[in-house]
Amino acid sequence: MDEALLRRLTPSVITVLVRRGADFAAAEDAVQDALVEALRVRPADPSPGSADPSLGLGSADSSPGSGSGDPSPGSRPGPAGGEPIRDAKGWLITVAWRKFLDAARADTARRRREDRVEEEPRPGPAPAVDDTLQLYFLCAHPSLTPASAVALTLRAVGGLTTRQIAEAYLVPEPTMAQRISRAKRTVSGVRFDRPGDVSTVLRVLYLVFNEGYSGDVDLAAEAIRLTRQLAAAVDHPEVAGLLALMLLHHARRPARTAPDGSLVPLAEQDRSRWDTGAIAEGIGILQGALARDRLGEFQAQAAIAALHADAPTAEETDWVQIVEWYDELAGLTDSPVVRLNRAVAVGEADGPRAGLAALAELDPALPRRDAVAAHLHERDGDLATAARLYAEAARKATNLAERDHLTRRAARLNARRSP
Repeated sequence: MDEALLRRLTPSVITVLVRRGADFAAAEDAVQDALVEALRVRPADPSPGSADPSLGLGSADSSPGSGSGDPSPGSRPGPAGGEPIRDAKGWLITVAWRKFLDAARADTARRRREDRVEEEPRPGPAPAVDDTLQLYFLCAHPSLTPASAVALTLRAVGGLTTRQIAEAYLVPEPTMAQRISRAKRTVSGVRFDRPGDVSTVLRVLYLVFNEGYSGDVDLAAEAIRLTRQLAAAVDHPEVAGLLALMLLHHARRPARTAPDGSLVPLAEQDRSRWDTGAIAEGIGILQGALARDRLGEFQAQAAIAALHADAPTAEETDWVQIVEWYDELAGLTDSPVVRLNRAVAVGEADGPRAGLAALAELDPALPRRDAVAAHLHERDGDLATAARLYAEAARKATNLAERDHLTRRAARLNARRSP
């Protein structure tokens, strides 16, 4: 069963149902039911003229209720009239539309909609038009909280189950189900006739990417897949910039943790473990985006990541150029986090005291400020201050791996200071 294919088809099937008159919540429910049906059906033994077994979708007459006569809801013939399934997308559209009609007819509160959609379209090739982009916009609607937008994107665009999303975010499945249901209700009345905000979609995908990995779903890889899909649907340099940024960061993933699970700082990573193919692809995508001369924050972040990835060793990193890119990025976002990272780069390019001077301009309550200050004081030779700040940063850390890393730093410096 090719689950990956079904997940790729999910967003376009949802948008087809919405175009036909289903509201978003009903369309999403119907498509999920169709996916369950698709996963239930097993592929038939391949034979000449049979369906492509790589689709993992058996033949049409394997679906329940196939037969002859006047079909009633739940007992209609297979989507291809008994013929093998040759068009997975068309099969899913037909089954999902059928599920929607069944639900509409069973609900007396939807009589008007039932009248409007009573005429069921005959099975046939799936439409070539892909409205997936509109679904991205809908799932990242400004009326949704970031957490709800992420969950809805993973469900409707990514095709993940509620259980998978709940496990990835380490919350109970009923909690995630309620979050998704509320999000669907919120956007159900939103029409598909207006262009959405690409920047909002990108921020949602970036949130997904930053969650990394937990449960049986690799959210970083899922975010890359969805961003690739978005890049294929919209020609926008910031979409390319985000995809490049994700690839460049993801390329370093194998070297980020030691065998015991502890964090390995960038300067100490084994660069032979970096994915050179992903780095080359990311740099190529970034160069194409920058050539369009429409700089955005994700392109600037990707440029910084590319300079790190391009350095054969940590000592050969072009910190001067990285500071210049942070200046560009600060002009685009004026983000305190950007200025915090810029202070680190200044410390590398111009010396730790210059970095501390840049850091002094920032709010002392800024997350990770103590950790950056500790790093700069350590480079300046003030081990006592560095150890104290590392310990303080560890107490404030919300991530267990980061807390352990900072605690080890503090202990190492204290050990160096001991007789």
